[in-house]
Amino acid sequence: MTVIAPAPVGHGGLVYIIGASGAGKDTLIDWARERLAALRPDLPVAFAHRYITRRGSSVGEAHVPLTLDAFETRRAAGLFAMAWASVGTLYGIGVEIDLWRAAGLTVVVNGSREHLAAASQRYPDIRPVLITAPAEVLRQRLQARGRETPDEIEARLRRTEMLPVEHPRLARVDNSASVEIAGSRLMALIQAIAEAPHRATAAHPA
Repeated sequence: MTVIAPAPVGHGGLVYIIGASGAGKDTLIDWARERLAALRPDLPVAFAHRYITRRGSSVGEAHVPLTLDAFETRRAAGLFAMAWASVGTLYGIGVEIDLWRAAGLTVVVNGSREHLAAASQRYPDIRPVLITAPAEVLRQRLQARGRETPDEIEARLRRTEMLPVEHPRLARVDNSASVEIAGSRLMALIQAIAEAPHRATAAHPA
């Protein structure tokens, strides 16, 4: 993963959502974004879009498709706060998230398990959220989406077992049941993180 120099300290939080293939991370992010927009339009939260080199994928995800050349041009210009590669695809998060945080917004990022440590170096106050589901549920979801062969599915499941996620502030959301249950849990976490910095500011006025 490419991480630019340590980010300036912001007033808003940073929610870094991660999860294995089939855990339903994108679905829960979309669910939480829609509900927060409807129920808490006053909440200072912004959902970051990802810049992705693989076209025609990530349906429903807030993302910007880029060619490989366009991606590398942006990276060379220092326009990514984070950038990483996974399974032949490049992903980037724009430096605009630093401006959003400085303005008091809590930013929600669709991240990567493998690069949590690197992201934590740039953002020491990062709040990672791991979306989980049992292996059999992951297998069923991967089979249902029909993008991988049986061997590729098993390889993804083995990869999940080999990638333990550790962080002192890690929160977990079990998405083995309904989207509403897991989505409500994720939404509550985002809301709590978004409100915490503003409570602190209010308690210590300038």
